[in-house]
Amino acid sequence: MNWHLLPLSEIERLLNTSPSGIDSVTASQLLAEHGKNQLEKKKRKTILQMLLQQLLDFMILILVAAAIISGILGDIIDTIIILAIIVINTAVGVIQEYRAQKAMEALKKMASGIAQVVREGTKLALPFSELVPGDLLFLEVGNIIPADIRFFETQQIKVDESVLTGESHNVQKHPEELPQGDYVLGDRINMGYKGTHVTSGSGLAYVVATGMSTELGRIARMIQTEEAATPLQKRLTVFGKQLSVGILIVCALIFGIGIWRGETVLSMLLTSISLAVAAIPEALAALVTIALAFGAKRLVKSNVLIRKLAAVESLGSVGYICTDKTGTLTLNKMTVEEIFETSDETANLVFGGQNALLAAMALNNDTSIDSNGKWLGDSTELALARYAFDKNYKRADLELDYPRVAELPFDSTRKCMSTLHKCDKGVLLITKGAVEELLGKLNDEQKTAKAEFEFKANEMAAKGYRVLGYAVKRLADVPDNLASGEIESALTLIGFTAMIDPPREEAKQAVAQCKEAGIITVMITGDHKLTAMAIAKRLGILESEEDLVLSGPELNQLKLEEFEDIVERVRVYARVNPEQKLKIITALQDKNHFVAMTGDGVNDAPALKNANIGIAMGINGTEVSKEASQMILLDDNFSTIVVAIKQGRRIFDNILKFIKYIMTGNSGELWAIFLAPFLGLPMPLLPIQILWINLVSDSLPGLALGSESADAHIMKRPPRSPGQNIFSRAMVIHILWVGFLIGLITLGIQAWAIENEKDHWQTMAFSVLCFAQLAHAMAIRSERESIFRIGLFSNKYMIIALSIAIALQLMVIYSPFFNVIFKTQALTVNELALTIAVSGTVFFAVEIEKWIKRKWG
Repeated sequence: MNWHLLPLSEIERLLNTSPSGIDSVTASQLLAEHGKNQLEKKKRKTILQMLLQQLLDFMILILVAAAIISGILGDIIDTIIILAIIVINTAVGVIQEYRAQKAMEALKKMASGIAQVVREGTKLALPFSELVPGDLLFLEVGNIIPADIRFFETQQIKVDESVLTGESHNVQKHPEELPQGDYVLGDRINMGYKGTHVTSGSGLAYVVATGMSTELGRIARMIQTEEAATPLQKRLTVFGKQLSVGILIVCALIFGIGIWRGETVLSMLLTSISLAVAAIPEALAALVTIALAFGAKRLVKSNVLIRKLAAVESLGSVGYICTDKTGTLTLNKMTVEEIFETSDETANLVFGGQNALLAAMALNNDTSIDSNGKWLGDSTELALARYAFDKNYKRADLELDYPRVAELPFDSTRKCMSTLHKCDKGVLLITKGAVEELLGKLNDEQKTAKAEFEFKANEMAAKGYRVLGYAVKRLADVPDNLASGEIESALTLIGFTAMIDPPREEAKQAVAQCKEAGIITVMITGDHKLTAMAIAKRLGILESEEDLVLSGPELNQLKLEEFEDIVERVRVYARVNPEQKLKIITALQDKNHFVAMTGDGVNDAPALKNANIGIAMGINGTEVSKEASQMILLDDNFSTIVVAIKQGRRIFDNILKFIKYIMTGNSGELWAIFLAPFLGLPMPLLPIQILWINLVSDSLPGLALGSESADAHIMKRPPRSPGQNIFSRAMVIHILWVGFLIGLITLGIQAWAIENEKDHWQTMAFSVLCFAQLAHAMAIRSERESIFRIGLFSNKYMIIALSIAIALQLMVIYSPFFNVIFKTQALTVNELALTIAVSGTVFFAVEIEKWIKRKWG
């Protein structure tokens, strides 16, 4: 229902109410019909349901299978490690889902309290939940508006609607119906909405909607959606399925070949099962969690608080950032950027030769400075007063000569504010207001210059500035009747001021960095179109004629198909409502884009919740927006997002390095066991040796890869497609050929040792396989750059990890106790040196591969 377009008489008829309010019987009937004035929420999942959902994840099921198999083989250490990983991952998942449900609880807190209601002519105090459509409310300063309302009587009442519109300036309300047209929430100046609050004045209003029928209720409905899986979760699920199928095929093949060669069924069963356990990257989940946790810890130092660990990696896939303007891209501080002074010298004479415009800006405002030097007052007036103050025109000093004796407050009908000041020749009237209003009140002498004044004001407005005019008039004395129509006439215009909330300088640099990284920045604001365009141009968001700007009403007129045809070209959205923000996010996602959304108000919560990654503001953000987000900017600064994106890309790169590393090592083991029968060689490894290599070589070096620094060109490449498989063509080729090389040198050293009648040929093959994987870990620290260029010792954690892994392997070779467990024998110094030298060929082979990529790739 368009309540803002209806006359009050029609509203009273539709709601069956009056200025005396409804009666108690009608109220009871309406309460039964409409339900309580409170937000509903979907049935919450129990802890047990969350737990079962986490345990049925595909990768978790693979880990459970791995734990069972390890237990059957008697490998208690591996079983404990795998079970610990399962417990940690399940607990993290349950905690995250539990916290996500708190968004609705935060929203419900905004909707509770006591309202002053008039029923049958009597004022009552009732809980918000008891209100019904047709109730008459009395509202005053500090009140939260408990339902959606239509004002019918106002006394200079102003409402802070920033939680719904995103714009920080207070809105003055009046009761008259609006002319026919399409109005966004911020322009419905005869309406009030649930969850907003009164900042000044008082008024009476009819309740027109309660509960889930309110604007806040519609937002609540929009945030009650299932959270989408992150790119990492999707990729790991696909990876796990592909890997499990591959493992089963290879194990079955090796089992069959072993039986064909005459091996015992039990021996081949143990070998096949060991291979299956070795091939499953059970350390992957732990590495991902640890890498994300370390990333989140580093991001806190850069003013980014991560509420959901997977959000760190998700940022690496972001292709679009839809961001609020006020406070995020701008300073959230209105600033005077231009002034225009008329050539009328009489005005300057009024102020004793001082600059008339600056003096008027200092005197005609209600700002103040507290004992701590903090400015207090309306954001617009603060901008004007500060500008004059900085030019050494201070209100306190000027009022010594021009004390204020009366005032006509601003109201939305006449769009002006006037102050009267005593001066040496009577009384000075200073009027501040909308330019179009002042131009209609000019004295006869200035009326001839009206066209010139209009041209200048329009020129300023076209730049996106908010333009205010100042005019003065001499009076003999303070009039008995302060009717504005009588005294605000025959004015002398002294000038205009042009204000804007200026863009952050660092935001401009961040937008440029995003562009270089293939990320498109889209501004979504509740501000007016011209202002949004001006800021967007200054930030570099709008650069060409192909970049489109849409207002909320224009967006409403587009069909979904029409909108999706142009959504990739739109760079600025102005005067939009919550549903439209969600529509923008959804349209971009339908075009297969991965979308980040920033916001601070309740109106942003649906978009934050439904975006691929929601980013809330830490300073000015509401609790609802924070609970609906995955990440919080502690400094409310857009440029901080770029830091987080770089970190996200780095983490995903390191996860890929770990997957490449572990799968290449597993490939080497599989090649060695698979090829041995065809080369007439016995099985090169025992099951327990395979498990040991898996434990030693996978864990520590793999975790060290998670600490690798970001590639120098990480922010100069396009974002990774969310749908892209973990296994790129280049990675698969690397896994196969390097794995084949590891398998080949393992069998080569085995054949050499058997040929030279070395009894400990299996220990040598075992050692080569282990050392070759450690050499590979060092080589793949960078995708393209030589290790000698980035520094052999630049990752201290890798050096520590390799040192420990080598020490453990030497312990297995030379400790009599472990010789019995792992069926190993001590090697001579020459044999050890040979195994290390042969293993080192893997390092140099990968370095050659990177050199080829740099030269021809």
